[in-house]
Amino acid sequence: MEARVNYFTSPTAGKAVKHLMPAGRALKEAPLPAATQELVALRVSQINGCAVCIDMHAKDAAAAGETSVRLNLVAAWREATVFTEAERAALELAEAGTRVADGAGGVSDEVWASAAKHYDEEQLTALVVLVSFMNMVNRLNVISRQPAGDYEPGQFH
Repeated sequence: MEARVNYFTSPTAGKAVKHLMPAGRALKEAPLPAATQELVALRVSQINGCAVCIDMHAKDAAAAGETSVRLNLVAAWREATVFTEAERAALELAEAGTRVADGAGGVSDEVWASAAKHYDEEQLTALVVLVSFMNMVNRLNVISRQPAGDYEPGQFH
């Protein structure tokens, strides 16, 4: 499969996309646990069908020590016993924030309150920005059909 757009050679894309890499790195430095960040990025990417991001975040998480059991169960986290209550709250918020078009109410007060039990204001802010960032990047990649499978852990960090 060949990508419809090469974001690294397009002058238009280059002007905009060059700002995304530093934004992604800044999120890595946020006070949200690294494992939670990777699980959330993976789940958002699964929902959006972004193969290149699924590839990247699964590999980066595995390289950082995440288990294959947890990575394989992210898509079915509600039925899995391997996630902490905090991670479950983050995954629930990530799903609600990704599926805003599916529900008239967006992210419910219950979902927000659940996340707020486990994360402080800065962590919640990081979580919201991460979910939003991943949705944007997923859409860039899905629309342009970026191919997956060749990512090497840490390639963009």
